[in-house]
Amino acid sequence: MTSVDGTPRTRAERRRADLVDRLTDLFLARGFAALGVADLAAELRCSKSTLYTVAPSREQIIVTVVRAFFRRAAERVEAALDAVPAQDGPRERVGAYLRAISAELAPASPAFFADLDAFPPAREIYKENTGFAVRRVRRLVREASPDADAAFVGAVAGQVMESIHRGDIKAQTGLDDSAAYAALAALIVARMRG
Repeated sequence: MTSVDGTPRTRAERRRADLVDRLTDLFLARGFAALGVADLAAELRCSKSTLYTVAPSREQIIVTVVRAFFRRAAERVEAALDAVPAQDGPRERVGAYLRAISAELAPASPAFFADLDAFPPAREIYKENTGFAVRRVRRLVREASPDADAAFVGAVAGQVMESIHRGDIKAQTGLDDSAAYAALAALIVARMRG
């Protein structure tokens, strides 16, 4: 059971949360496709049975870690958005939201994104999170500029986000995912001012 603030209560829950955090760091740095359970146990200096406290199979461990990464990232992105002072205005909120996504994705290596794309359950988690971000951008654009075509801006943001995920933006511009989200933020904010 977790406490009211979401932190693990028992020693076993804290240990599992720590393992998920350490696995997340490993996956972000190196990806996960080439790592078997024995490799993970060696990297984390724990037993395979300890890893199986995270989930009962390698595939489920991956899904658990990827889901935890995106859940944590979404919470931090929303916290960054909540931290934008009201006097900064709704346009700044759109930029802050996309820049926060950029910051959360910054530690992710190309190997992590390649593995996300190659493993359907992980790809689906990323796709769900991208869909949520598109809907959030639409709402933020509506708040910032009621005259703007929020559906269009949201659709464009979604297409660019998908292009970022597929690696198209990096191939065409050299920008990694984090830098591409920052550029998208600048573009949308500039369009709303124009």
